[in-house]
Amino acid sequence: MSGVMDMGSMLENSKELDRVRKEQEDVFLEINKIHKKIQSTPEVVEKSGDSVLLRLRALYVQAKELSETEVNVSNALMGQLDTLLQSGLSAAQRKKMEVSEQKKKRMKGDSDVPRLSPAASLRNQLEHASSLKGEQVAARVTPDDAEKDEWFVVKVIHFDKEAKEFEVLDEEPGDDEESVQRKYKLPMSRIIPFPKRGDPSSAPDFPHGRHVLAVYPGTTALYKATVVNQPRKRKTDDYLLEFDDDEEDGSLPQRTVPFHKVVPLPDGHRQ
Repeated sequence: MSGVMDMGSMLENSKELDRVRKEQEDVFLEINKIHKKIQSTPEVVEKSGDSVLLRLRALYVQAKELSETEVNVSNALMGQLDTLLQSGLSAAQRKKMEVSEQKKKRMKGDSDVPRLSPAASLRNQLEHASSLKGEQVAARVTPDDAEKDEWFVVKVIHFDKEAKEFEVLDEEPGDDEESVQRKYKLPMSRIIPFPKRGDPSSAPDFPHGRHVLAVYPGTTALYKATVVNQPRKRKTDDYLLEFDDDEEDGSLPQRTVPFHKVVPLPDGHRQ
């Protein structure tokens, strides 16, 4: 009888998960529509006052709540499945599953943000690089002989497979009147893809004290920072960071940065 009840509960949770994910798709679609409208006709914000931004904020709040619900329902389903599996397994089989799960966790912990790894095959690197067209990425625009590295959020326009070179656009180069959008041609080594905004699982769980490269709030520039919140309760949680050289009143303020704007600190980073 209990098995039948468990299956019934699992079915209900499965239906709820499908409903939540469908609603998430609708919300993300609406968010993307507003983003595109603001990008193509920025004057709409001026004409509509705060209504557009308030609508966007409400959608983000709804998306956050749906993500939390998805995590809760998924965890419940996993727990129910584990219970069913464990009840029909021998002690040896359970131990084997535990070891397998531990190995998966270690492999996941050792993995990094998807980036152009030298260890990956050249073919995979080129395919990954080509898929970044139209995406925002972190790019080092300073030359190799510069005194310090400067990283900015840029948009990938094109990837030349033959030259193994990105063409990117700095969409927000500065605030002064003389600033214009600039294009750069950069090698693969100067590009780091961000975790996908709609896929929190693509973001790593950086441990407390880990040095990272993150977009400073309100800017399109990336700076070295230190993770101060770990572990995150959910994959959708933002990171709490302390940026280097960000001292206020003798201490470093803790600033919140979205998970999709944080990448590993590159080896040999120069400040």
